[in-house]
Amino acid sequence: MSAAAADGEVCPPRLTGRMSGRRRGPERPRWYLVAMQPGTAPPVTPFLRTAAAYAWRLLIVGLLVYSLFAVLGRFHEIGVAVFLGLVITALLRPVADVVAKGLPRPLAVALTLLGGIALVLGVLTLVGEAVAGERTTLVREFRDGVDRIEDWLVRPPFRLHPEALTDLQARIGQFLSSHRSALVSEAVSGAGHVVAVFTTLALAVFSAVFFIHAGDRQWAWFQGQLPSSVQGRVGIAGRAAWRTFTGYTHGIVLVAATNAVLVGLALWLLGVPLAVPLALLEFVAAFVPLIGSPVALAVAAVVALASQGPVVAAIVVALIVVMGQIEGHVLHPLVMSWAVRLHPLVVAISVIAGSIAAGIVGAVVAVPLVSVVWSVHTALREARETAREGATEAL
Repeated sequence: MSAAAADGEVCPPRLTGRMSGRRRGPERPRWYLVAMQPGTAPPVTPFLRTAAAYAWRLLIVGLLVYSLFAVLGRFHEIGVAVFLGLVITALLRPVADVVAKGLPRPLAVALTLLGGIALVLGVLTLVGEAVAGERTTLVREFRDGVDRIEDWLVRPPFRLHPEALTDLQARIGQFLSSHRSALVSEAVSGAGHVVAVFTTLALAVFSAVFFIHAGDRQWAWFQGQLPSSVQGRVGIAGRAAWRTFTGYTHGIVLVAATNAVLVGLALWLLGVPLAVPLALLEFVAAFVPLIGSPVALAVAAVVALASQGPVVAAIVVALIVVMGQIEGHVLHPLVMSWAVRLHPLVVAISVIAGSIAAGIVGAVVAVPLVSVVWSVHTALREARETAREGATEAL
């Protein structure tokens, strides 16, 4: 009798066969042999133990991210203003650098910002005049289009009863009349939102003034306040983040402008009214990748249906597919080559997650934010690999 048996301990069963001709079974892992002893807890596999370790760490990270978004949500106007200030800086700083070669830096920054503001206001003025000039025609044609849609719904293959359509119109009118007070209150609160928008824009321009004038010195000061052990990594991360952000900003503006020109030209050739405002809508919507451009063209298709009939509307719908192919296979690979190119699935998930978290602002900010994070991760990883290779060669 062995010493373990004499002490009352139970030895794990042997896995070898007693008969010489029997095939030897597979070896059991140590955790399984311990779990087979009487009085032990149920077995926990190494995979489950590792998954649990990752789970509680991911839970903490998720809690921190949620807390960060909760804090930012209380000050979202400031975050949006800083983001717009960075966008303005990425677009206008190259112009200010060129102007500063012949003028003092403060004067060059002021002239560049005033020129950019004048350009934006001029475009908005032209669009407003175009909308005001064709508003009456658009309303009349839209009503005719609604009547045409009702005729289609009554005829085959839909065969809806005319009374059902009349009842639907009555229900919509009843809903609007019953919620008139709520709509009025929303309009009143909307005035407060307009004030908040102008405040955000003013803060964005104010931030852009300092970013364009002395952004590099501000970053150097911030980097100098950090411990010397992390200044190098922070410098690498900052350069990678700004390079990606400026590349994405320049690229998305060029893509949006190209889309707007092509869509406006196509709508003008098709005789669709309000081609210029619809082109501007396409320009703004293009800042939401994968989703914004089709939505803007869908609005254009509705206007085309109301004004020019189903054939032109079908052409505009086909234009949605064509523009999607041009944007995805030509413009983005050509224009965005200096920025981080993300997989379309990552872009779609980022846009949806951003829209859920912060609405349309989150949908616009999501993709550049993910691009910056990924570029920082890549730059830091390459720096670590370079340092490791240098240390290996030194040995």
